[in-house]
Parts: sequence; structure tokens; C-alpha cells
Amino acid sequence: MAEKKVNVNKTKSSKSVEVQTHIGIVNNDSWLEPFEDAIRCRHEYALCKRSQLTKDGDIPLSDFASGYKYFGLHKTENEWIFREWAPNATEIYLVGDFNEWKENDNYKLKRITGTGNWEIKIPKSSIKHGDLFKIHVHWNGGDGERIPAWAQRVVQDENTKIFSAQVWNPDIPYVFKKEKFKANVGPLLIYECHIGMAQDAEKVGTYVEFKDNVLPRIIKDGYNCIQIMAIQEHPYYGSFGYHVSSFFAASSRFGTPEELKELIDTAHQHGVAVIMDIVHSHAVKNEVEGLGNFAGDPNQYFYPGGRHNHPAWDSLCFDYGKDEVVHFLLSNCKYWLEEFHFDGFRFDGVTSMLYYSHGLGEAFCNYSDYFNGRQDDNAICYLTLANKLIHEVNHNAITIAEEVSGMPGLASKFEEGGYGFDYRMAMNIPDYWIKTIKEKKDEDWKPSSIFWELNNRRADEKTISYCESHDQALVGDKTLIFRLIDADMYWHFKIGDENDKVNRGIALHKMIRLITSSTINGGYLNFMGNEFGHPEWIDFPREGNGWSHKYARRQWNLVDNKDLCYHFLGDFDRAMIKLLRGIKNIQNTIVEEILSNDNDQVLAYSRDEFLFVFNFNPTQSFSDYGILVPTGSYEVVLNTDAKEFGGNGLADDKVVHLTNYDPLYVKDHKEWLKLYIPARSAVVLKKN
Repeated sequence: MAEKKVNVNKTKSSKSVEVQTHIGIVNNDSWLEPFEDAIRCRHEYALCKRSQLTKDGDIPLSDFASGYKYFGLHKTENEWIFREWAPNATEIYLVGDFNEWKENDNYKLKRITGTGNWEIKIPKSSIKHGDLFKIHVHWNGGDGERIPAWAQRVVQDENTKIFSAQVWNPDIPYVFKKEKFKANVGPLLIYECHIGMAQDAEKVGTYVEFKDNVLPRIIKDGYNCIQIMAIQEHPYYGSFGYHVSSFFAASSRFGTPEELKELIDTAHQHGVAVIMDIVHSHAVKNEVEGLGNFAGDPNQYFYPGGRHNHPAWDSLCFDYGKDEVVHFLLSNCKYWLEEFHFDGFRFDGVTSMLYYSHGLGEAFCNYSDYFNGRQDDNAICYLTLANKLIHEVNHNAITIAEEVSGMPGLASKFEEGGYGFDYRMAMNIPDYWIKTIKEKKDEDWKPSSIFWELNNRRADEKTISYCESHDQALVGDKTLIFRLIDADMYWHFKIGDENDKVNRGIALHKMIRLITSSTINGGYLNFMGNEFGHPEWIDFPREGNGWSHKYARRQWNLVDNKDLCYHFLGDFDRAMIKLLRGIKNIQNTIVEEILSNDNDQVLAYSRDEFLFVFNFNPTQSFSDYGILVPTGSYEVVLNTDAKEFGGNGLADDKVVHLTNYDPLYVKDHKEWLKLYIPARSAVVLKKN
């Protein structure tokens, strides 16, 4: 623990003793002092649990989290071995293609004495690659077929729609060409994507199609990380991958494990990191496909009683207090890192894990709301250990928490008393943009409010900023471009046919993205297609739409068509990302506010030698607008109003701007920079 040592006078004789005071995150934020005991208790709980799981440190945490190598189906030199954890079971049989799906004593598992584990060893010739199988579990009062909890391949029959585990042992395993990969150390620029809906065609896309058709676009656009949704197998495609059934199986609807590995390997060869959206906050209720009632015990993996069900998600909540569940989930983290070479994870639904209430109906207005006894210390301990494990397996791994409550310490170092995430999602930002666009007239947008919101974060935690979430693209909600332009997207997005609403939307779309991305202290995220203003919502195939894929795809032809305005937005996004990558470690530089004039609706700030100037005024352009900056010359490196990005091109961006002498500021080495800034535009300048 990082602590501060101070001398405290104990008597009038000036004698002093050295005492240890605050744990690291309290040193960083004195408002946390009243809650230091709770912070220390959580930290000590994690230390104690780690010690217990690692046999007082005799083994690394990584060795403890190797359950996927023990449980499930594995081929050895001489035989197949299958193991399952099912303490409530009385009998278990393997059933599948190899025994006509009938119980057979030759495929009957034996309980390992003194444990809840079951095992069977099968002759090598009995089963083969591609065979479908399940386990038939018996318990007191019932029985049923189940997909093994540790299954690494699960497929769905196209006709019957039944899911089964599949023996997966190809003759030629995939060999990674890029064996070692280190994620970019500069700003993390994330392209969030979904394999199935990434194609133009009205169908479920594949890993191969993504690698061949979409990955090259991401590389060209300059993003250095892709975040893939819906990797873990899920029975219902329309769940967006958030109702997971088989945690160790890469969804087969997109292709084979080897094809996913090749996608990741190809990304690495082009310097692009790959993280996955991992769901450990809950699980699907399904009993046959999932863990809902695995061996006649609905609480084997999940909390009993009132904490069993998630009231908002219609799903089940893991019991993070059980060592076996912690083992299952930690092993899951290590599995995806080691077997598929993922570079880390975005943990979904962290708020739901942290609180008994799942964060529902809570406002989180005071620090006491984080330490009032209504937090799940088991879940906090698990998340802390997960971060320790992930960085033990891969020191350069990336972990991101999707968390809305603002829990202090979430993205602080474990040694400082934090939970160890590298980043947290800045979930306030997309909410702010929605609220602003929905509720405020353009003339009421206040640059001071915008600047404050974008920089409102804990000093000791890195965040991922983003303008809009994937949820906003779903049916029932609207993306930013649709909130700005709405139905005019369909009628006035051809170049030369734009109306005022379209011009406004294009201008603000670029400005919102530039100001959000250029104020990051960690990274920036964009959801697939939003960079060019994809016009359609996402509506996965379902009974209500005739099981159509029409709205579960991305229409890349729109951004490729130079006769439409979409390419302006796509071209600007590419130039913006190039700029961010060109500013060395921009995420670590100070965002220094230079000017904030709410009356004019003008904002200016700097990051090192770069100056960012925004005019949110909807009607008024300003000539010779004075901004006090370090003395020197400045050249334009990006302008949202440039014609190449669908703007009016009102300013001459080739002009080198010189500061004007003012004797009042000589001692500060500053002078006035006079700029022409058109209405609804932003410009980035670099000091020479």
C-alpha cells in the first residue's frame, strides 16, 4: 500500500512518533478520509482472498486460474478426459453422436472422492473431432441434459435450433504468426464492433468476413484497438451478446475458433490491439444451454434468495463469495488471454456487480453512497483479483470498467487501495450530449459547461471518452446524427441537396467528436459506423420484424459513395484520429483552458503546442477573435469547416497565424492570436 508518513506530536515535550496515515487513493482525495476504514477493509479482503487461493503465495494467481485446462473435454496422448463440477449431481453421463445420445455405462462419470467434481476417461478412438455431445445429469428428484459449463465449442443446429457442445480438436491447430504483441502505449483509440452485424449483406457476418472486409477499414481509419462484442456464446442473437450461456465458447454463429484467432493475429500484425466485451456481471437464465439449474441446484453458480435474479436484465447473478465461482470466472479471463491472445477486456455491467441494488434507483450524490454497507464486497474482491490476474498473465493487458456510479478507486492501482482497472468508461459524456441535444436550443449551449463535463473525472483514474454508446443505436433510441438530423438523413444527404438541418447536423457531429476526443485523459471510443453517421438503427432479427437482418448490418456503401455526405464525416473522423495519434501521448498532457466565453459560445484550450478553438454559436462568426496564447506562429492542422469535410471553407487554412504583441503580457511570454472562426466550427492549430 502506498502510504504517507507524518510526525504527530503526542505530548507537550515535543516528542513525536512516526505513524502511517492514508492509503494511496485517500492521499489523492482527502474527501475519502471518512471512509478509509471501508477502503482498507476491501483492500485487506482482496489480499486475504488472494492469499487463500494461492496457498499463501506458494503458487501464482495465474496457476489457480487454470481451470479450463482441467475441466471440460481434453485429449491426452492416450485418451480423452472429461471433468465437470456438479456437487448436487447423483449421476452424470456423457451422451452424444458417439453413443447415439443414450446413457451408457461406458460413458458414466465418477465422482472424485471428497469433491463435487466428476471425471471420466474415454478411449481415444471413441470420440472424434466434430462430434456433438452433452451431459445427462441426474439429481435427487430430477434429471436433464446440459451443455458442459466449461465447453469450449458450442454449436446450434440450423433446423432444430438446439445447442450442443462439440468436440473440437482440429488436426492442425492455429499457430499465431505474431506470437508477442504489445498494445499501443499512446492514446487508446477504440473501434467498438460486432462481428455479426458488421457486413453489408442481410445476414450474420463471420470472423473471416470481418478480417477481410472491416478490419482493413479500421486500420485505414487509424484506430489502434478494436473492442469486440458478443464473443462469448449466447443463445439469443438479439441480446447483443449480453445473455451469455457458455462462457468459454467463442460464438460459433460467426465461425470457428481458428478463424477468430486468425482475426486477432491479423489485427496484431497491423499494430491493432483486440479486447473483448466480457460479461461476468450476470448469466442467461437458460437451464439446458446455460448454468441456470445446472445439476438440480439453481444456486450452484448464483446467489440464493433475493439476490438470485437481476430485476432489470431477466438474468442470474453470480455468487462471487464462492471460491468455485471465482475460480470459474478467473479461469475464464485467463482462457481468453492465453488461448486467443486477446489483449484485455471491457468488463460489462460493473455497476450491477458493485451494489446489492445493482445501482438501480440510486442517485450516487455523496461519497457515503459508495461506503454505506450496500456494496457487494465479494464482487469488489472478485473484480480486484481479476485485474491482478489479467495483468499477471499479460503485463500489458488492457482492462476497462463499464461503471456509471463513479465508485472511487475503480481505475486506481491495487497497491493504492484501488480495484486495478486501467480505465473506466466516462459514461457521463454520452449522457451529457444526449441531454444537451434533446433539451437545449443551440444558442443555449454553454462552452464552460461542455468543457467542465468533458474534464469531470478523478485525477488518479484514466477514462475512455466517447460521444455515444452502442445502446443509442438500438431501436427505441437514436444516435447523435439521428438526433441532429432525423428523417432528413434519408432525403437531403446527397451532396448539393443539403438543407439547413443537414448542414447543422454535419457541423455539430464533427465538433462533438473533436472536442470529446481531444480532451481525453486515457482513450477514445467509437461504435462501428457512428464515425460516418450510419443512418439506420440496430434491430436484431426477432419475431416482431419477421426475423429480418435488414437493420442488423452496417451499410458501408454509404460512406464509400462520394456523392453522399456520409463520406465527409468518415473523412473527418480519419483526419481527427490521425491528429490524435500524431500528438505524442496526448492523453497525458494537461488540458489547459485558455478562454471560455458563454455569451459568444467560444471555447479555447491547449494541449502542449496544440491549440483547440470552438465556436458553438449557431449564427455568429467572429473576425479577429483574440485568444491569449504563448508567443509565436501557429498553423492550422485541422478545421471542421474545411470543404473536404463538408464545411463551407470560409477560412484560409494555409495562412500561418502570428501572435500580436501586447506589453501587458510580455512577462508571461504571451500575445494575442487573432482568428476568424465561423459559426458552428472548430479549428486546431499547432505552434511552430
